[in-house]
Amino acid sequence: MSDYLSSHVLIIALTFFVAGFVKGVSGMGLPTVAVGVLSAIMSPVSAASLLIIPSFVTNFWQLFTGPNFLALMKRLWLMMLGIVIGTLAGSWLLTSANTEYASVGLGSALILYAVHGLFAKPLSVPARFEHLLSPVIGLTTGVINGGTGIFTLPAVPYLQALGLSKDDLIQALGLSFTVSTIALAAGLARGGAFHLGSITLSALAIIPALLGMRVGTTVRERISAATFRRWFLTLIAILGLELAVHPFFF
Repeated sequence: MSDYLSSHVLIIALTFFVAGFVKGVSGMGLPTVAVGVLSAIMSPVSAASLLIIPSFVTNFWQLFTGPNFLALMKRLWLMMLGIVIGTLAGSWLLTSANTEYASVGLGSALILYAVHGLFAKPLSVPARFEHLLSPVIGLTTGVINGGTGIFTLPAVPYLQALGLSKDDLIQALGLSFTVSTIALAAGLARGGAFHLGSITLSALAIIPALLGMRVGTTVRERISAATFRRWFLTLIAILGLELAVHPFFF
């Protein structure tokens, strides 16, 4: 039993190191990698629970490294409200007994994330539509977040389409990810899925995640970001496909 626990903890640590590495290289991807990989060895809700604290710490840091927090919050508050409402509404899927549906949803979200990153053209959102689109994007992101633990779609392409400066985009992503993480934690806690064991392992996962980020940040300066992104998204698509079809064939 102790050998099983030791190997289990080692797999979790390695997963968050790799997830942190990806975030260090690309600026995002920690939840996508962590939840995607861990869902192969545990239930999606357990994987999402382990994500909470390392995701919060890394994204909170990202949020407050920029200079325009108040301005961005004023501009994006409708989107953030939508994320909270959507996450709380969608979290029933993760915390219900329907783990097969959660696995299919997670796999589908990973495939969509990868395909968009590989093939979609950059979008541009006119300022006059932002007030109408922000709550819809937030609500959709929240529902996907609540049901799968993945909070990158459609928030990331939408924020990229707003024409923000580089620093503002990084801070806006940090804001969206931080709100998503807090809302996910609330949804899991409401469903009784975020307990002491999850908190302990999630807190321990901070260390390998931060180490991975440090290594990834160093590597980012030495390799082609385009090549890394292409291979990363291809592997995410394969992982998503396996998770989506697994309940039907195994």
